[in-house]
Amino acid sequence: MTTTTTSHNRSGTTRAAAGGLTIFAAVMLFISGSMGFCRGLMAVLEDKVFLSTPQYVFEFDLTSWGWIHLVLGVVAVIVSLGLLAAMKWARITGVIIAALMIIANFLSIPYHPFWSLTLIAIDGFVIWGLCVVDQDTLG
Repeated sequence: MTTTTTSHNRSGTTRAAAGGLTIFAAVMLFISGSMGFCRGLMAVLEDKVFLSTPQYVFEFDLTSWGWIHLVLGVVAVIVSLGLLAAMKWARITGVIIAALMIIANFLSIPYHPFWSLTLIAIDGFVIWGLCVVDQDTLG
């Protein structure tokens, strides 16, 4: 009985595309994290730039939302740097952080609607860019 093993060598084009998508996701996560940090900073320092919505179900103090966005933004920037350095932990953590940022932005839509929807779209692209690439293609 003979066993045959096939080597799954990926072409240079496939590796370049996979690496390109990971870099795309890292850059988008960096942008989203930076914008989230700025949003958090605005909410913590100056409450007047946000809309006030009475009777909102998920109403927190605006300063609390600010700290949530600030922390998620800092973590997103750190994870994006990990993605650019091709760290394995950064792929899974990037998806988790982007998902948390989508949830946080969804819950804070009444405070700053256009910015929230923009960041939700960016984070959706981050998740797509990190999930569409087969891990074996990179290594």
